Amino acid sequence: MLNEFAYCPRLGYLEWVQGEFADNDDTVEGRYHHRNVDRTQQRARPRGEGNDNEVPKIHERSVWLGAESLGLSTKIDLLEGEGRRVTPVDYKRGKRPHVPQGAYEPELVQLCAQGLLLRDHGYECDEGVLFFVGSRERVRVVFDDELVARTVQLAAGMRAVAAAGPIPPPLVDSPKCPRCSLVGICLPDELRYLTVGEGAAAPPRPLVPARDDALPLHVQHPGARIRKDGEVLQIVDDDKVIGEARLAETSQVVLFGAVHVTTPVVQELCQRGIPVCYLSSGGWFYGITHGMSHKNVELRRRQYAVAGDPARCLALARRFVQAKIANCRTLLRRNHPSPAEDLLSDLKGDIRRAGQADRLDVLLGVEGTAARRHFSAFAEMLHPDESEAATFDLESRNRRPPRDPVNALLSLAYAMLTREWTVVLFSVGFDPYLGFYHQPRYGRPALALDLMEEYRPLIADSLVLTVVNNGELRSEHFARAPGAVSLTAAGRRKFIEAYERRMSQEVTHPVFGYRISYRRVLEVQARLLARHLSDEISEYPSFTTR
Repeated sequence: MLNEFAYCPRLGYLEWVQGEFADNDDTVEGRYHHRNVDRTQQRARPRGEGNDNEVPKIHERSVWLGAESLGLSTKIDLLEGEGRRVTPVDYKRGKRPHVPQGAYEPELVQLCAQGLLLRDHGYECDEGVLFFVGSRERVRVVFDDELVARTVQLAAGMRAVAAAGPIPPPLVDSPKCPRCSLVGICLPDELRYLTVGEGAAAPPRPLVPARDDALPLHVQHPGARIRKDGEVLQIVDDDKVIGEARLAETSQVVLFGAVHVTTPVVQELCQRGIPVCYLSSGGWFYGITHGMSHKNVELRRRQYAVAGDPARCLALARRFVQAKIANCRTLLRRNHPSPAEDLLSDLKGDIRRAGQADRLDVLLGVEGTAARRHFSAFAEMLHPDESEAATFDLESRNRRPPRDPVNALLSLAYAMLTREWTVVLFSVGFDPYLGFYHQPRYGRPALALDLMEEYRPLIADSLVLTVVNNGELRSEHFARAPGAVSLTAAGRRKFIEAYERRMSQEVTHPVFGYRISYRRVLEVQARLLARHLSDEISEYPSFTTR
């Protein structure tokens, strides 16, 4: 971590103190080039032939060392030497930089730290070697007094920052940030923009990837079984493979109803950080399996502290509800053929009243009133074919169970959005069960429900309008029982496909101005909430569209 701290103190803090890590091209390529030196099998040590006085030679890979006196530990890629005189060799993925020192400071101090540890263990070590795989060059690094002093200084600085906190500020407009694998977690430009405001020199650079390479795998075939074959997940029914998905392209596995998954698959998914979500056959989200919890205990402590502060809970809840009502109003303006001015004016008043609410129960009343206004005009935004008009006739919002096709679609969309937010919050390091607006209730992901409020109209309601108005779902896609309506398997498949299209759709971020997918938006907003709870930004920026 000394390398990372020298590169950027905030990067070192994120990785060492908060346990954050993310891959990018550089880290993946680095692991590939380290595959030989990381092998646990060691070569047989060369021995002298028939001469007991011959000095033994050293050639060891992946040597772990630590010293409490220095407060350092390390893994040396390759250790070469003879007798007590040794030289650490550190592998680097790229080409040798043409700089006077032979390498950049982070690489130099990391190598020097290895030399100091070897000295502490009684070896003679005056220099090390950096081996650049890209150019196949070895660069000799002498551990002079200046480099040793700088290494000791950085190690002491890192320990002090970790012990005292808070997290160091991000670099300002640094060329290092685009190459950093944690830029999507750190959000350096976004924090600077929110701290300085629109008077900042430039809007944030689009450093966050616009969309994910990996996508969720949905399995709803009754009796299907998921097994692993190499790097591929196979969905099997009666020993017949009915679907496949590469592990590297899977972000989560979503199981509807009676779908089985083998233990090796669960172990592999946990190791890769891919959650398994369990839903009823009707889409009710009731469970999740994931690997070890996120290591960012500091964030959860901040979350618990803020959740115990009524004033801060109310301030956050106001922003969630105001953004939800604003997005409902925008949805009406965009999709209603002739929205009533009174209705738009009333919703605008609800936004103002939500901002003035002095208690959570008052805010809940304002939200309920706005929801009734929104759904009173929802039916007029539906434009199915004339032959399907009776199918998608909506009188009011109802649920548990939904009694008409539109409410069945709305309920499923909200359940899928709840699952999406729960997975995002786990991945960022939050406890999804402790919210600021929704109060804790057994088994209810209250924080996921908090954050999804502003996205109900943007993702769920908009999705229902799309599948109905485009004729993607028709009456034959619904199963009817006394007092309840649900989607058939074919209808649910079409709805899931439409949902994934919506989540992959790119949208302009209203604050930062760059375009990212809705799925990325959720992660960015969760990380901004984390920065707000850590007092790095004064307010949580809501996501509202125009």
